This record gives sequence, structure tokens and C-alpha cells, in this order.
Amino acid sequence: MTDSVPADGTAPEAGPADWLTLPDVAERLDLPISKVHQLIRDCELIAVRRDGVRRIPAGLVANRTVLKHLPGVLNLLADAGYDDEAALRWLYEPDASLPGGTPAAALAGDQAREIKRRAQALGF
Repeated sequence: MTDSVPADGTAPEAGPADWLTLPDVAERLDLPISKVHQLIRDCELIAVRRDGVRRIPAGLVANRTVLKHLPGVLNLLADAGYDDEAALRWLYEPDASLPGGTPAAALAGDQAREIKRRAQALGF
């Protein structure tokens, strides 16, 4: 996890609209907070600091579960050398060729295989 935040305090251009704190995620998933920390350590969830607080994009924790293919994509991005901030930017980078307009939105739909393929290609 990184602590980087733009010096002027502005949010990055591309990114999720809604954020959840770790206690919010624990409540949404009906898990103890220690399990949420473990999910982050195991690259099953991504958390970054915003305003000094670790947060997770709300769209990655949908329907009371973590998006099914998110852990695989996060591991592929980590293998390609992406830190948490870079992975987050990649997940929310606008892409008109994807349904939903971003890899994160497409991952929530039926394009998980394509998102995994693109993430894997970043390592080469």
C-alpha cells in the first residue's frame, strides 16, 4: 500500500467515484476488520490512502462480496511491477473499448477474461 497523495490535495483525474473506509468494508462484507487487512495483504483487495485514511473503491466491493476476478487481476498487475496507486489508476483509466468505460467496470461485468488478458500483457 502506498501513502502518495498529490501535493495540492486534489484527487487523481481517473478514479472511483465512491470510496469505503476499511471499517465500512468490514461491515459490508460482514467480516472482522482483521480479515479485511488480510485481504489487502493477500492482494485480494486494493487500498490506498486518501486524506490520510486507507480507503477501498466502493465498486470493488459489490453485492456484499469482493469482485470475483479482482484478486487475479491485482496479482497480475503486481507481477507487472504495479504498486497500489498504479494498479488503481490502471483499473480506473477510461477506455472506450470496454463496456462501462474502465477496466474496473468491465471486470464487474462479463469482460473479466479480457481484463485479465490485458493485465497479463502489461508484464511483457
